[in-house]
Amino acid sequence: MRYTIVANARAGTVLEAGSDTFAARLKAAFAAQGCEARLHLVPPREIDDALSRAIDDHQAVPVLAGGDGTVNGALPVLIRAGRPVGILPMGTVNVLGRDLGLTGTLEQQAVALCGGEAVEMDIGRVGDRLFHSLSGMGFFSLMAREREQARRRFPFSRATAFGVAAMRSILLTRPVLLDITVGGDHRYVEADAVLVTVNCFEGADWRRPRLDGGVFEVHVLNAGGLYSRAKAALSVVSGRWRQSHNLTSFTGEAVTLMRRDKHRGHITFDGEVERRAGPLGYGLLPGALSVIAARARPVAAG
Repeated sequence: MRYTIVANARAGTVLEAGSDTFAARLKAAFAAQGCEARLHLVPPREIDDALSRAIDDHQAVPVLAGGDGTVNGALPVLIRAGRPVGILPMGTVNVLGRDLGLTGTLEQQAVALCGGEAVEMDIGRVGDRLFHSLSGMGFFSLMAREREQARRRFPFSRATAFGVAAMRSILLTRPVLLDITVGGDHRYVEADAVLVTVNCFEGADWRRPRLDGGVFEVHVLNAGGLYSRAKAALSVVSGRWRQSHNLTSFTGEAVTLMRRDKHRGHITFDGEVERRAGPLGYGLLPGALSVIAARARPVAAG
């Protein structure tokens, strides 16, 4: 099996290892599985063109290597592929990578990808803006902005950048006033954060049991200042966030968010931030993307 891998040259994994070391390690990891990997390390602005060429080569499996933001930016190209594509998660959070079972070292990810299977996944959209996992405002959009700044200050330590960004976001978040409509349910809220997820997340590590469930889940962190945000963060780490009194969640096939002040606000899509005026109408593209996931391990007989 041959894989054509288009990698973001600015991805955290590439920067930490160095491009030559990364390329040698990746090719060796795939060769160990009896697979050939052809690597194209390109700057972010060239990813779409390189990925399109990889998709046009039907003799190889196209793979995109990068973080959640890199995958987000390439979604229009990935969806047009019309066949299974691979993801190698190389960012800080790697929400989609965890959902696909592509975790651990580069070698472990190569094992999972070479032995993986195609799954269908839903894609969210706001107008023509696509996202694969998460969209949020309030704390979440501030966190994305702070993380980008911290990455420039600490380019070779993703953990440090993430920690600095999280601390600053907890301290600096200000509540937003929103009208939220999910199906026939309308709510007026003052919230420290609102997060819209494509399908439902579970557990301490926020993984989705299904990528094709056909629903959005909306999470509202009630405005309560620093204490509320700190408690919510602790509940996420402990895995008890579903029981948190500071967090309200509800599901629906369509979502509309409207800022009461009607100003343009920062919105994050898979960690990428932009300013948008409301109302924001969220819709689903069911099963729009076919992507390779790790095969589930068989349960041993008792």
